[in-house]
Amino acid sequence: MAASFPTTSNEDIRDADAETLTQDISPTSTSQESREPKSRAFYLSFMAIMVTIFLSALDLTAVGTALPTIAEALNDTKGDYTWVGSAYALSSTIFIPLSGSLADAFGRRPIMLMTIAFFAIGSALTGAAQDMPMIIASRAIQGIGGGAIINVSEILVADLVPLAERGLYQGLIGLIWSLASCIGPPVGGALANKGHKAWRWLFFLNLPICGVAFLLVLFFLSVKTPPGTTRDKLAQVDWFGNIIVMFGSGLAIIGLTWGGIRYPWQSAEVLAPLIIGLLLLVVFAIYEAKVPARPTIPSDVLANRTTLSSILATAIHGITSISIIYYLPVFFQACFGASPLRSSVDLLPTALVTAPFAFFAGVAINILKRYREVNFTGWTILIVGFGLLSTLKEDSSVAKWAGYQVVGAVGIGILFSSPVFPLLAPLPPNRAAAGLALFSFTRSFFQTWGITISSTILQNMLQKKLPAEFVSRFPPGFEIAYAAIPVIKQLEEPLKKQVQAAFADSMAVIWQVMIGITGLGLLFSLLMAEVPMGTTVDDKYTLKETDDRLQADAEKQLSSSSQ
Repeated sequence: MAASFPTTSNEDIRDADAETLTQDISPTSTSQESREPKSRAFYLSFMAIMVTIFLSALDLTAVGTALPTIAEALNDTKGDYTWVGSAYALSSTIFIPLSGSLADAFGRRPIMLMTIAFFAIGSALTGAAQDMPMIIASRAIQGIGGGAIINVSEILVADLVPLAERGLYQGLIGLIWSLASCIGPPVGGALANKGHKAWRWLFFLNLPICGVAFLLVLFFLSVKTPPGTTRDKLAQVDWFGNIIVMFGSGLAIIGLTWGGIRYPWQSAEVLAPLIIGLLLLVVFAIYEAKVPARPTIPSDVLANRTTLSSILATAIHGITSISIIYYLPVFFQACFGASPLRSSVDLLPTALVTAPFAFFAGVAINILKRYREVNFTGWTILIVGFGLLSTLKEDSSVAKWAGYQVVGAVGIGILFSSPVFPLLAPLPPNRAAAGLALFSFTRSFFQTWGITISSTILQNMLQKKLPAEFVSRFPPGFEIAYAAIPVIKQLEEPLKKQVQAAFADSMAVIWQVMIGITGLGLLFSLLMAEVPMGTTVDDKYTLKETDDRLQADAEKQLSSSSQ
């Protein structure tokens, strides 16, 4: 039976607080309709945006496959290797709101250049790292640039293209993001497979891409920059609010990363940062609603259920999508004895399917002028995909593990680009940047939750399911998940088969948990109303050529009237 999608008018989805949304438009920021054919400057600017997004997404997902090799090469005996991924995710998340505030105050182009520079410096330092503390610190620097790149890129797309026309371009962004996310693991696996030094090129190879991205932004991203002195622009930033959200999200992520792995969940080392962090995020929400004149996230952005449901769905997608990208290679290495490179090749069904369906979702919304059906379809397919993955065993056939990937990848791909439309549809153009900053923060923050939740489940289940004979080979309390993988190949039967079965059963629990989490995403998609998508953009940050064209048109009209 086909699902029914009731239509809802704009008035039905706005409450009394939301009505102020359309009235609260800065006097210096008007909207303009954009229906003219796209210019050369637009396409060059859009190309610069796509290269920067590719850069950030590629690095975010390439590291997971190489983690066992990095841990072994740097003699990690304390299980600190998890922070190679977590440090990047932590810093990229906590600086996203600040990057949005700075982009509003100083303009998109200078902030984008600064973030690419941070990313390049972090990449160089990570590639040169000689021990685990250095690589973790370097990844944190890299993450500052990576998170800001994603956020500013999303905002730039909103600056250049009105929402009603954005399906194609959002689809291209989703295509680039998901493509980079899916080819990242093969790149990481290929370099990890070359030995204990080749993994460094996973980070050094970012440098030429950074150079290309920097030059493209410098010469071709021709967008407007707000006037004013540096002091005036710094005064526009909600520094106190940003500090609160940095500490809050950072402490929460630390608590989640340690929970059940380095320390027991009930320990003070886990509960203290987790509880304090979450409380600070609540304080941030209250502070933003009542205190600052220029809040980082205006409270009216979430004053309607359609935008709110989109943010909640984005959180669920962050958790679920990253679990597949990070942990399917772990399954292949542990259960099938695959090398890092081979596990990345085994992930190709995800890579080949996710990207096209991310593009398809954006185009479908652009054609249909509707987003509810597309979001609902994506969540439904993803639930089925996780259900199929949960049935995989250590001896499953190629047809099963490849085919089941395809189903999950279709759902992930659709949901890469479709949530942004219900997010922005109820908002006026001058609230798009704030909404997208929250969107990027939510996705990044909950991707960290996804890695942590999956890692915690895997670690805890392995402690229960692995044979005692195998567990005794490792120090007590050692995080066994990744460290055990290189040892499995050396085991004799029947112990080897027992360990592989334990990994398969533990991974199945991850996918089962993700079924329930994905079900929440489906419920949130049902809360969305079908709001007509806007046809205007905020002209404060559009292409510089727009001003020139408008001035030329005005002069032409003035000349005609004088004659």
